[in-house]
Amino acid sequence: MISCDTMSPAELAALLHFHAEAGVEWMLEDDPVDRFAEFAEAKAARGNSASQAMQRAQNSERNDAPTAPAARENGNRATGKAPAATPQMAIPDEQAIAEARFAAESARSLDELKSAMEAFSGCNLRNSARNMVFADGNPASGILVIGPVPNGDDDREGVPFSGKQGQMLERMLAAIGLDRTSVLLTNVIPWRPPGNRPPSPRETDICRPFIERQIALSEPRHLLILGNFAARFFFGGNEMIHHMRGEWRDIQIGNTTVPALATLHPQDLTSAPASKRLAWQDLLAFRARIRG
Repeated sequence: MISCDTMSPAELAALLHFHAEAGVEWMLEDDPVDRFAEFAEAKAARGNSASQAMQRAQNSERNDAPTAPAARENGNRATGKAPAATPQMAIPDEQAIAEARFAAESARSLDELKSAMEAFSGCNLRNSARNMVFADGNPASGILVIGPVPNGDDDREGVPFSGKQGQMLERMLAAIGLDRTSVLLTNVIPWRPPGNRPPSPRETDICRPFIERQIALSEPRHLLILGNFAARFFFGGNEMIHHMRGEWRDIQIGNTTVPALATLHPQDLTSAPASKRLAWQDLLAFRARIRG
């Protein structure tokens, strides 16, 4: 086990950042706890309890045979199961998609859309996220920058492109004469998936009406799409961002067609600095188009 006493401040900060990105948000115990031993003890206790309950049920059956409903309840009690009549039913995916579409289309402004999304309960991602991450910046700019999903910093702050990735994006925008206040920033998915896992296809379908409504309400003249997930979401297919980047494509949102350019995500540039050359080429093409 690594002791914090032997770590430098920089090493400790890096370790904490690693755990935060992995989804660890709280430290609840002052002393280490052997969870494996706790699990083994709890499992043994459940086994003994179930055996005793089964024995009592068998003895009761010999003396007084219960009716069918009572027998089912005894069986549930003996096995530790909840009665079948009171399950917690999840919203079917198709119903959740329909409800998301209705909520999105009912919004007549970005503020109304934000309120509708905060009240929406049909996507399970919101249950594990700390904050909903909505669009931030200047809706009247005509430029919408769209990333994939919120990261840990976004989730904590409730603002898209926070932390180191946000700083990298700010440098990318500054290189072509833009900043956070002169564009609108958002993500395809408004809630951070647990552990930064990719959203499932059904989760993506549920969130689709919200991002499409953001585009319709903000009426951008140009879209800058960041990373694999966002590019595949709008362009379709399974190609990598290196094959989709640098080419202007038209996206159809309702009755509106918006030109979009995909490039690498700030995280791609952090993990592979050599890719900055490609991103720079894309940014120059984007600047030329918005100034043309």
